[in-house]
This record gives sequence, C-alpha cells and structure tokens, in this order.
Amino acid sequence: MLVCFWSPKGGSGTSVIAAAAALVLARETDARIVDLSGDQPAVLGLAHEPVPGLLDWMRAGPGAPTDALEHLSLDVAPRLALLPAGVAHGHPAAPEAALAVALDADPRPAACDLGRLDDPAVRAFAEVAGSAIVVVRGCYLGLRRAVRHPAITDSIGAILIDEHGRSLGKPDVEDVLGIPVLATIPARTSIARAVDAGVLPTRLPDSLGRPVHHALAVIGCFGDEQAA
Repeated sequence: MLVCFWSPKGGSGTSVIAAAAALVLARETDARIVDLSGDQPAVLGLAHEPVPGLLDWMRAGPGAPTDALEHLSLDVAPRLALLPAGVAHGHPAAPEAALAVALDADPRPAACDLGRLDDPAVRAFAEVAGSAIVVVRGCYLGLRRAVRHPAITDSIGAILIDEHGRSLGKPDVEDVLGIPVLATIPARTSIARAVDAGVLPTRLPDSLGRPVHHALAVIGCFGDEQAA
C-alpha cells in the first residue's frame, strides 16, 4: 500500500508528516519511505544526501529493472528503509507512474513524500499510487490553493496542522475542501526540535505519532484495526 502526502503550499509540514507516517508503519512491519521532494534526508537526520536515487532510476527509462530499487534503499530506522530522491539532472525518461506501479507491487507499505505536487509527472505518480492525503494549515490562502489544485479531487482526506491563533478549524477545512480531516496535529515546538536535532527516527513525539497513527488506521493501513 502506498500512502502519498502532499501540500499545495511549501512549509506546511508535508515531509515531516510523511516521515512520521513511515516511522509509525515501521512499528508494525517492514516499511519504506519514498522521497520525491528531496527533503527526507534532512528530516530524518542523515549526515549526507544519498545518491543515486529515484530520479536516477527513472532516468534509466521504462526498462529500468525493479530490483534495482533495492540497491537505492537505505536503512534509516528499525524496519524502515528510505528510497531517496537523488539529484535531478534533466527530465526522467520513465514517468513517476511507472515507479508507482513498481512500488505498489511490493508487499511492504510505503509513505510517499510528494512535496507540493506541482510537477505533472509527480501528479501522475499520485494518481496511480492512490491514497493521497493533503497536508494543510488553517490558513485561508493555503486552503484556497488546495481547493484549486487538480489533485484535491483524488485526495481521500486531509491532515490539519493546528497552529495557535488560527481561526479556521477542522469543520472549516472539511467544508472548504470537501474531504474529511483524518487527523489534527498541534504545531508544537517538541516536533520542530526533534526534526532540527535529527532525532525524529528515534524520538518521534507522541503529539505527532498518535494522530498520524489515527489517520493511517482510518484509511485501513492496519487491517481490521480501528482508529482509537
């Protein structure tokens, strides 16, 4: 199963949510995090940018072997492997849709960081992968961008980052976007500190892990388990 996270606006917390989702999945089974935004090495506290990556695999064209993806994989936490973005040089020869098919055939669940989803090829990945979740804040401008984004029609739900002082809450977001808010995550300094210190894989704050687990349970990532 592929669960894709995106946002119409930078700085919404998409990469952190995607990393948290992958870490939560890895508590239950072997899992992967698919980085198509390029931010995961920093979020996960890696000392360097891994290369080669997915962009290199896609540049090999439609004939790129699926098993080559394993050679790109990097262990970043117990039972969690990162498929890094790599470094972009020109346009990929194989569309991201082909990557989605290859990943979906693997029994391991994966959280996919799609960033702003402003590239048509990355949108193709999301369409094939399914289970797209938009990450938003209670910001009128951000919601305005989200509702106008073509990917919103294919999104199964939203995760709301709850910032102190915002007047727009869960009912407002659901009303504007027309999709359910799967979880609300408070914007706390403990989360930012874990990311800044590079310890998110080993010290996932409960204020982040619990609502992300709830969202994943709602969409059926844990089988028959019900969201708490």
